[in-house]
Amino acid sequence: MAEALWHGSDVIAALDTHLLATPAADWQAQGLAIDTRELNTGDIFVALPGERAHGHDYVARAFDEGAAAALVGADFKADDVSENAVLLRVDNVLAALEALARAARKRSRAHIIAITGSVGKTGTKASLAAALMKSGKVHAAERSFNNHIGVPLTLARLPEDAEFGVFELGMNHAGEIAALVDMVCPHCAIITTIAAAHIENFDSMASLAAAKAEILGGIEAGGTAILPFDSEYFDMLAATTKQHEINMLSFSADGRSDADSHVERAKLHEACSCVTANICAQTVTYKIGAPGIHQVANSLAVLSAVHVAGADLALAALSIAEQDGLAGRGARYRLGEDDAPVTLIDESYNANPTSMAAALETLSLTPRKGQGRRIAVLGDMAELGDGAAQLHGDLADKADAADIDLVITCGALMQNLHKALPRGRLGLHADNHQDALSILRRELRGDDVVMVKGSNTSRMGLVVDGLIDMLSETRHQKEAR
Repeated sequence: MAEALWHGSDVIAALDTHLLATPAADWQAQGLAIDTRELNTGDIFVALPGERAHGHDYVARAFDEGAAAALVGADFKADDVSENAVLLRVDNVLAALEALARAARKRSRAHIIAITGSVGKTGTKASLAAALMKSGKVHAAERSFNNHIGVPLTLARLPEDAEFGVFELGMNHAGEIAALVDMVCPHCAIITTIAAAHIENFDSMASLAAAKAEILGGIEAGGTAILPFDSEYFDMLAATTKQHEINMLSFSADGRSDADSHVERAKLHEACSCVTANICAQTVTYKIGAPGIHQVANSLAVLSAVHVAGADLALAALSIAEQDGLAGRGARYRLGEDDAPVTLIDESYNANPTSMAAALETLSLTPRKGQGRRIAVLGDMAELGDGAAQLHGDLADKADAADIDLVITCGALMQNLHKALPRGRLGLHADNHQDALSILRRELRGDDVVMVKGSNTSRMGLVVDGLIDMLSETRHQKEAR
């Protein structure tokens, strides 16, 4: 049987001021879950209120699935659960989850690293977690668990014997990162690229950068900030580290030798990059399993964090070659017929102007084969405020520079890009994701390379799913003949 994550007595102690009644303490939990579909036997079920349903409606199911306990509100009616069920009744379930998260952080001896930024948070988190696994037991956030629920849930799941913890902190508004980092209390924090994501919620890019810098105020005394030297906001970030009296390391994909970690040589290929870099005065040569200069920048931040954590830098560099793109964040698929396969690059998980430009640049690295073309399917970018139309139109130059053969735009905002495409650059427009998929069905041919990207609201993920289904069906029909 797996070692317990929490003993009942420790949970009760952590929730002391939140509990409305003290339950039995002779139980233990293997984990926590906020969704009964993901609950494992022995988990604590956290019954949070939701927009469409309340966790209270699923408590009975959670116990049927083997939950060890349930964290519930004061108004929970226990009619459908056994009288022996362990109910942790509190005034506020989310506040109680945060209390358990803080208790997990307090008891942990792990080296904790937190990551924020506008672009590359999840990929950097995954890469860093994999790199640190070469040196010890790592606990990291699942998927994009980076908000007011995902962060305390991930922290409450932190095993007491973990040696490293990697957390992703996201935000839509000022003040949100400050609240999250106050729980995580990292020894080290990474800020990746700062770009115009969620800019409609800020009066300027400087204000958005200041919101990202909130992470620096939560670093433990004597800790280290790892900052993007190539960013126009670097000076502001560096000044903030001085205000908080923490150490600072910088990284530069542009090869700026005055950065603590910088590229000495980099060769960008279709599906990977080969890099020689100086990482905090150590020369490291490595391959990155995903293409693009933005991946090179993120790798410098990862290896800098490995250095700060005292982990094995050489093994970490080797691990980076083993990592390819995540689903929705650069994953590549070869689909269709073997003699002329279609390459699908899935960048469908969210977008802003900076990440969109990076995806187009990465697509340009893919050479044409046979009669194949480079095709970009681009959905609306959300939360860009009053400048949204201009920011979409400005991507026309990026698509032209990347020499994209066919630009399929999707959505009302992306019409601005469609209209701005230069003469001779082929573009087709769709009002919605279904129409975009229909255009692909009509236009697609063997050896094409298709990159799909857009904000989640544009539903570009469904275009990816539809294309995979379509080309998988083509292969199946061919094999059946």
